[in-house]
Amino acid sequence: MNEVSRIEIPVEAATATALADDRRRAAVGRLVDRLVRPGADDPLIALLERTVEEARQTGLTEAELEAELAAYNAERRS
Repeated sequence: MNEVSRIEIPVEAATATALADDRRRAAVGRLVDRLVRPGADDPLIALLERTVEEARQTGLTEAELEAELAAYNAERRS
């Protein structure tokens, strides 16, 4: 069995209250393990990596990709 470590993650007060339940906290821990496990096959990460690679193959530069991301983020904030 893998060694278990405790960490602190800032969350909203309502979330902290919900995580007072041992079973719920254990379930969230398993979810976090799956999300961030090094080397895990994450379909979302794989999709993003393929998308970036395809963008580069079409000639988009890092600067252009960053500009698009910044424009998207700015649009979401307004």
